[in-house]
Amino acid sequence: MLTQTTTRVLEPGDLGAALAVLESEPVTNAFVTSRVQVAGLDPWRLGGEMWGWYTDGRLRSLCYSGANLVPVCATPEAVRAFADRARRTGRRCSSIVGPAEATAQLWRLLEPSWGPARDVRPHQPLMVADGPSADIDPDPYVRRIRKDEMDVIMPACVAMFTEEVGVSPMAGDGGLLYQARVAELVGSGRSFARIEDGRVLFKAEIGAATTQACQIQGVWVDPEFRGRRLSEAGMAAVLRYALADVAPVVSLYVNDYNAPARASYRRVGFREVGAFMSVLF
Repeated sequence: MLTQTTTRVLEPGDLGAALAVLESEPVTNAFVTSRVQVAGLDPWRLGGEMWGWYTDGRLRSLCYSGANLVPVCATPEAVRAFADRARRTGRRCSSIVGPAEATAQLWRLLEPSWGPARDVRPHQPLMVADGPSADIDPDPYVRRIRKDEMDVIMPACVAMFTEEVGVSPMAGDGGLLYQARVAELVGSGRSFARIEDGRVLFKAEIGAATTQACQIQGVWVDPEFRGRRLSEAGMAAVLRYALADVAPVVSLYVNDYNAPARASYRRVGFREVGAFMSVLF
C-alpha cells in the first residue's frame, strides 16, 4: 500500500487542522499554540511560516519557522521533510527549539549546512505543576508589574536574558523587539517580581499562555540575593497566579546542568514529564 506524503506552507484556511495538531499535546506545544491562537496562520501576523506535513491528505505534523524553528508533533519522516525545506530556504532563525528527540534529529540533518551552533543544549527537562505548592509558602511580596515600572523591570530582564542565552537582547536593533515583548507581558499582567527600594530581587513571567496550559519563563534572582531560596517562594507565588488566572497546567523547561534550579522547582511542586532541546545561533 502506497502512502502519499507532502509538505507545504499552511494558509489561514488550514487553521482548524493546525489547531487540532497543536492541541493534541497542549503542554509541549504551548508556545506555538499561543501564537497561532492569537495570530492565526497569516505569516505577517504570526511572525513566520507554519509548515505542514501530510500523510494521505491528513495533517500530521507542523514546524513553525520564524525567529525560532520549532518542530511540532513531528514524526521522523516529517522531520526529514522539514529539514529539506529548511535547507532550501536557508537559516532565518536564531534558534531551533522543541521536543528533544525531534529537535535532535532536525539538528543532525541541518548541522552540515547550518552549523556550527553557538550553543547546543541537548536535554532541558520539561516540568509541570497542576496545583499550588504544598510545601513552599508563596512570597507575599511578589506581585504583578505595573506599566509605569518598565524602567525598573527592564534591567533585570536584560540581565536574565544575557545570563541565560549568552548574548545581550539589546544588540542588533538596540533592544526594540525585546523591549516590546517585555512591555507586552507587563501590559497583559503576566510579568511578576519582588521589588524592594526600586531594586528587583526576583522576577519571572508567564510567557506562552493558552486556555489549557501556560509556561513560566525568565526566572531570575539578583546575584546578591541568591542562595536565600527567594526563587522558591517567588515561584510558588507565580504558580499561584498562573493557576488562578491563566491555565490549569503550568510548565517550564530548565537546563539539565542547572541542578539547583531543578531542585528548587521540584520543591515548589513541579515534576519532570519530558525534555526539550535548544540549538542557539
